[in-house]
Amino acid sequence: MIMIRAVVRPEKSGDVLSELLDAGYVGVTKEEVYGRGRQKGIIVGEVHYDELQKELLIIIAEDKDKDDIVKIIIKNAKTGQNGNFGDGRIFVTPVEEAYTISSGKAGL
Repeated sequence: MIMIRAVVRPEKSGDVLSELLDAGYVGVTKEEVYGRGRQKGIIVGEVHYDELQKELLIIIAEDKDKDDIVKIIIKNAKTGQNGNFGDGRIFVTPVEEAYTISSGKAGL
């Protein structure tokens, strides 16, 4: 199993979630987060916005689904034809175990 965490622009998360659902990946956790990347925030006039609003999407999936999920996220979270700074980041990490609380069963 793997955990895919995608930090995306808030206005793009609906597109990503819709495409994940259409592809059969229904289990997603979404959280509002704030932060900055390489661009170190943005400057508008004389105001420096150090922490920008993003959304964190968390998906636990089978290893075989990783490439499909990552492609869906990139396709739907990218702004413009070539993307832009601040479009986000995807992190993929292994998951050793997962349990359903109501049944106690292991696995997805």
